[in-house]
Amino acid sequence: MSHVTEPQGWATQPLLERESEIRAIHRAVDELCGTSENGPTARRGGVLTFAGSGGIGKTTLLGEARRHAAERSCTVLFARGGEQEKQVPFHVMRQLIQPAFAAMSEDERRDVLGTWYGIVAPALGLTAAAPESPTAPDPQGVRDGLDWVVTHLTVRSAPVVLILDDAHWADAESLAWLTAFAARAEELAMLIMVACRPDEIPAGAGALRALMSRQGTRPHELAPLTTTAVARIVRDALGQSADDVFCRECWAITGGNPFEVVELAMKGRDRELKPHQDSIPELRDLASAVKGSGLIDRLEQLGPSIVRLAWAAAVLGTAVPTGIVGSVAALGEAQVSDAIGKLRSARILTVLTSLRRKEVVEFFHPLVATAVYRSIPPGVRVAMHGMAAQALVDDGQGAAAAARHLLEMHPDGDPWVVQQLRQAARESFSAGAPDAARRYLARALREPPEAENRAEVLFELGSANLLHDPATTINQLRAALEEPKADQGLREAITYRLAQALAHTGQLGDAAGLLQEEAKQATNSRTRLRMQAEQFKWNSVRVDEENSPARSRLLAQFAKRLTGRGLAERHILGLRAWDAAMRGEPATTALGYAEQALDGGMSWTDQDFGFEVPSVIAVTLMYCDQPGRAEDLFNTGIIEFEAKGWRGAHLSFVYTLLGYVRYRRGRLAEAEDFVRNGLQIADRVGQGIPAQWYAIGTLIETLLARGSTQEAQRVADMYKLGEGFPAAVVYPDPQAVWGKLLLAQGRVDEAMRELTAAGRRLDLRGTRNPSWSPWQLDLALAQVSRAPEQARATAAEAVARAKAFGTSSAIGHALRVSAATTDPAHAAVLLQEAVTHLEQSPAACELAHALVDHGTALHTLGDPHRAAQQLYRGMETAAACGADGLARRARSQLVSAGLRPRRLHTSEQDSLTVSESTAAGHAALGLDNTAIAAKMHSDPQTVSELLSAVFTKLGTDRLGLRRALGI
Repeated sequence: MSHVTEPQGWATQPLLERESEIRAIHRAVDELCGTSENGPTARRGGVLTFAGSGGIGKTTLLGEARRHAAERSCTVLFARGGEQEKQVPFHVMRQLIQPAFAAMSEDERRDVLGTWYGIVAPALGLTAAAPESPTAPDPQGVRDGLDWVVTHLTVRSAPVVLILDDAHWADAESLAWLTAFAARAEELAMLIMVACRPDEIPAGAGALRALMSRQGTRPHELAPLTTTAVARIVRDALGQSADDVFCRECWAITGGNPFEVVELAMKGRDRELKPHQDSIPELRDLASAVKGSGLIDRLEQLGPSIVRLAWAAAVLGTAVPTGIVGSVAALGEAQVSDAIGKLRSARILTVLTSLRRKEVVEFFHPLVATAVYRSIPPGVRVAMHGMAAQALVDDGQGAAAAARHLLEMHPDGDPWVVQQLRQAARESFSAGAPDAARRYLARALREPPEAENRAEVLFELGSANLLHDPATTINQLRAALEEPKADQGLREAITYRLAQALAHTGQLGDAAGLLQEEAKQATNSRTRLRMQAEQFKWNSVRVDEENSPARSRLLAQFAKRLTGRGLAERHILGLRAWDAAMRGEPATTALGYAEQALDGGMSWTDQDFGFEVPSVIAVTLMYCDQPGRAEDLFNTGIIEFEAKGWRGAHLSFVYTLLGYVRYRRGRLAEAEDFVRNGLQIADRVGQGIPAQWYAIGTLIETLLARGSTQEAQRVADMYKLGEGFPAAVVYPDPQAVWGKLLLAQGRVDEAMRELTAAGRRLDLRGTRNPSWSPWQLDLALAQVSRAPEQARATAAEAVARAKAFGTSSAIGHALRVSAATTDPAHAAVLLQEAVTHLEQSPAACELAHALVDHGTALHTLGDPHRAAQQLYRGMETAAACGADGLARRARSQLVSAGLRPRRLHTSEQDSLTVSESTAAGHAALGLDNTAIAAKMHSDPQTVSELLSAVFTKLGTDRLGLRRALGI
């Protein structure tokens, strides 16, 4: 921790012509503290921004803000961007946060940060990164962790004022956090103040520009001083006898820039310049020494050793211990002390105190630092960067501290440079700064590395680019694969990562082909098995797979021979379970393979194997009427992802799929909440990514189930759902979802076209399970008004497929839709059967549909008593599910039947009642409903309703009841 406390030697000058800015600062601090002219008020935070050229007085103004905030007992977090440190990840964040933790022990820091410690501590420099860790947090995970740290600090130490000076030089990682977090300033009652030079904001820092003009308000733009203010500064420094002509010339020479005015006045005082008109020629000579070449001439007059020390300080950047500066300048301790004294007198350097109570040097003003750095001869500057890197490593500050200096050196084939850059890249990854890691590895490749290490560097660089620039990753990993000195283990790792990159860019066929070729060359049977597992995985999501049924047959043959020994075998078994479910094989088959895959454990955060297989196993359980177990798996995934700081596409997938499970269980409000969270994360990661497609389809399905057709259309329009579909397998199938939305809007012909096209495509792949994609059921509903006979045939085929799969939810759904294609008498029979099946499943919303449809059919047939029973029950079930549109339809049916809808009685509790628990216990022991009714002195229909509630609450069917009850 080398960040500084208050400056020791800075001369103070009165703040002239900054009254409006000071008033704005005081007003903002008053609002933060909850005070006003009219008495106490609610605390209110916000963002205050200041803009102006170098030397215009931003730092002095922020110094006044710090002073005033401290006087009001505010906690002040301060940081300053550095021109030489802008490529150092989290440089600004460390200045802001480290002082709050400086006095704490390691155990105290762990206690305060809790589960976030491993994610944010490396980024904040509170602990060394773990470079050998197999996983690293993604940038969003680190930003979320920083959100928590600053929020916690704000709540604990309120009121808090966060001040960032020279934001145009802030590192990209810190800026990404600040610009996103600023939106929360008001709600947290935190005041954020930012100052920058608007003309020097980097081209890629659009978020900083947006922050500076937040909510359409312009920043406070600091104007040059007027002649009156300049005259006051001159007379304060040189005496009240300074004449007006002399003062006006000072203003003309400096353009009213406060830094230049003060420096010129101080130089005049040092030279004992007479402040009269006759001294103007000498004044102009002095002015040239304040900045630019004149400043450098003045520096050179102090002597070569002093120049070297100034150069070393400029190369090293801000707040560097004097010992390291002296080492880079190649000066002894006494020479360093003498040089610093002279540079302080010349107002070039100042001495500050670090958090570790060490003396560190810093330039008197950033303009001076820039001028000195640019004056260093190029060859000398490069050499000094090399010396700086070595000095920092020798001082124990590590490769990450040295890396920015290594970037400035000329490539020279130095193995030490390659080693340090690779180490810095690993540390940056562990700190959640992959952009920095990419810079370091790209530079290591240009060094270049020794021949035996070149494949490793290419692999590391390709892996670093995977999520950021997968197209570049492919080129780098192909080059790594072609390196002759890559050993077998490295070659395998390159193959897996290259296949991932190809898959992420939509080249799924190439990914599978690569794995197939490499598997042929592999000499180890376990390696071949692993590659075949990866090949199966990527082929399973290929829309353009030439012969999906053949791949399924091969997968089935493989799976028969496997016992689950090792992760590769378990992944193949998991893929077999998924394939069986998609193809509509008996659910018991899919469940059997899923159980084998899970026996022995499976990590969600294994970067080599990925999280796809654990995901599809969980979804297989869901389709097999075991959504409770699916939720358990997804919750495990969320815990693992959040513990590792993976809060990007991975977390988006799991939130979305967890929402999909809730949708299937009929918990629609919870489903919508989870899926919107997943979509929000996906939007943050990037447009058009698979995670976004999953979330869009699931959200639209959920909204349609809730009866929110207009909102579903708004989502579809926002993401242009109907304009094209992804080249990978996505569930729910986007084209089928689009067809379902069209049907809900009454656009029947368009719906039939899309659903038919989706069905044709899925059938070619052998995806025949209506539980996976109920396109046939939606198509049958669309065909009813256009081609009734065809609708009946379509529905009948769907029923047959559902019965082949064998889950109660799939059969019940298919029977309900089939009833819509036939006459009322037959429909009532089918709907009674659908209700019976759905009562044995956890699909509560589908049960509500069947009950309402059954009640409606019974009313049509003239059986009002039974109709009322089903409609009442369907309405209550629909309301409990959050299916508002269906509940309204049930209520309307009751009214049209001349019945008064009674007050709804629903329960949101997941715990079983005594009766439900008793019925569940008997069912788990294998008793049928009639036997259970006899034991409970009840009737089979009551038992059926009790067990329906059990299956809904526990998220299982009869088959999984023993496990769910822990028997």
